Amino acid sequence: MVPRLLLRAWSRAPALGRAAPCRLLSAGSGPGQYLQHSIVPTMHYQDSLPRLPIPKLEDTIRRYLSAQKPLLNDEQFRKTEQFCKSFENGIGKELHMQLVAQDKQNKHTSYISGPWFDMYLTARDSIVLNFNPFMAFNPDPKSEYNDQLTRATNMVVSALRFLKTLRAGLLEPEVFHLNPAKSDTNTFKRLIRFVPSSLSWYGAYLVNAYPLDMSQYFRLFNSTRLPKPSRDELFTDDKARHLLVLRKGHFYVFDVLDRDGNIVSPSEIQAHLKYILTDNSPAPEFPLTFLTSEKRDIWAELRQKLVHGGNEETLRKVDSAVFCLCLDDFPIKDLVHLSHTMLHGDGMNRWFDKSFNLIVAQDGSAAVHFEHAWGDGVAVLRFFNEVFKDSTQTPAITPQNQPATTNSSASVQKLSFKLNDALKAGITAAKEKFNATMKTLTIDCVQFQRAGKEFLKKQKLSPDAVAQLAFQMAFLRQYGQTVATYESCSTAAFKHGRTETIRPASIFTKRCSEAFVREPSKHSTGELQQMVAECSKYHGQLTKEAAMGQGFDRHLFALRYLATAKGVALPELYLDSAYGQINHNILSTSTLSSPAVSLGGFAPVVSDGFGIGYAVHDNWIGCNVSSYPGRNAREFLQCVEKSLEDMFDVFEGKSIKT
Repeated sequence: MVPRLLLRAWSRAPALGRAAPCRLLSAGSGPGQYLQHSIVPTMHYQDSLPRLPIPKLEDTIRRYLSAQKPLLNDEQFRKTEQFCKSFENGIGKELHMQLVAQDKQNKHTSYISGPWFDMYLTARDSIVLNFNPFMAFNPDPKSEYNDQLTRATNMVVSALRFLKTLRAGLLEPEVFHLNPAKSDTNTFKRLIRFVPSSLSWYGAYLVNAYPLDMSQYFRLFNSTRLPKPSRDELFTDDKARHLLVLRKGHFYVFDVLDRDGNIVSPSEIQAHLKYILTDNSPAPEFPLTFLTSEKRDIWAELRQKLVHGGNEETLRKVDSAVFCLCLDDFPIKDLVHLSHTMLHGDGMNRWFDKSFNLIVAQDGSAAVHFEHAWGDGVAVLRFFNEVFKDSTQTPAITPQNQPATTNSSASVQKLSFKLNDALKAGITAAKEKFNATMKTLTIDCVQFQRAGKEFLKKQKLSPDAVAQLAFQMAFLRQYGQTVATYESCSTAAFKHGRTETIRPASIFTKRCSEAFVREPSKHSTGELQQMVAECSKYHGQLTKEAAMGQGFDRHLFALRYLATAKGVALPELYLDSAYGQINHNILSTSTLSSPAVSLGGFAPVVSDGFGIGYAVHDNWIGCNVSSYPGRNAREFLQCVEKSLEDMFDVFEGKSIKT
């Protein structure tokens, strides 16, 4: 199974770190049509991005064995070592040469892009819980702006400004700045814009700036994953100008862009949303939305019935909408309720196939829930950051703003679907399945307030390494073993890069965890500090390798994909139980850090696993954990807290409390 949340934010959130961008005003009065007016065209670096390297086969095998070491006993490891040796010298060598040759013929993309799209689109499980994650916004700092209608209007307008800015090529290119004083300046931007696109990346590289791949961004809008037998399709219609709104299981559409492509006046959008919020119709008896939570082949079959039943045009309006806004009719009680609501909700008020759902609850709590096949966290996080910044710093309307006097009943179309008995039965079955599955999911979260990034950096430790070490210690404390662990890392520094895996469980974390959990009294504080430092150093190395496309997971995945495509019998390495075990990721983890995000989350990727979303902030550490029956998220978090307390005691020279 594959991790659902393939996110790893870069250590700076570039979209929020810039000076206020120049705002373009539309003709006449009214709000800006654009978020910013970058002097460097959005896609200026795309053509010259470096290509994702294919690691050397011997490096991949070495890294794979290093990751297997803490998970296997001596006998199992020797057996796996043998499989690796024969793979490296035999069929693996041939497959690797074929992969390299194929990659040379496809210089416009990366070796992982096609197989990765295929992996997502051929998956037949429901995308809910199995793939789609969420990111929740912090509240608007001005409390009165958290009114549902006000916030929804402002976020919709900001999202449309992002769309217009992106399509006009005026959005700042996504760049990872190692030395922003040199590269994130108007002087540099004025120079680099004159460097041809085929060379521009090299100009940025000279000042320690790394432009990131932006090829996924166009799929943010007007896009939907369509269910098809065996393999789904990604659909985009960038000519459509309407927004899809869901409320109480009802579908509404209205134009948010006019014929010239300008954003409709915010007070008009506000009026239409107010009209929708005052619709007192009861929830439909057969809410079509549940079908998007079904297994993909079942949903594909039912969708064909919908199309043949006279619903093709109506479905087209859903699929082509700029995005989906979900207006929920209840306030959020607490962080656990927030996670459940934004990760899956009640199934009635989401269209899970849409590239993203922007969800706004009754109290203004908001989140982005996104489908994962089309793209990864880098594109979504940039959109998320820009929408938060724009909607809070330059909101389109104020709470005192009066909606436009307009005939919303003529402008807003309420969609209706023709449902036969087979479709009604399909919806009922999907709803029952959805409700039964959601009851099995537990989510819990914790905020460790003792210290965070600032303290750890003073100790010369990687904050991410310490968080990952806490998860290793916690699982050992709770279940007495070290298990396969997945941490996602973006490879967006390369053309059409997707993600690579960091494998946080190592011989270093295993030794350190056992010392802290099983025999702390046998080691001095200095020895324990030294063990944590070793873990931090090794984790830093793994992170750097993964970000540079030098992990082992994607390479082995691509070789396996190639073998299957060529009809070659699956090599023994892939049939080895150790390969199955390391890809049964019991601890699936992902971190993101941004001033706009309150928390993010996703479900476990295996039935006996944990889904761990976390962030190390300046002075605290947040952790959001999900589990199914058989694992206990609450107990795991208690063990994480204990592990962090023990480490911080050791960092301060104290002995561990038993």
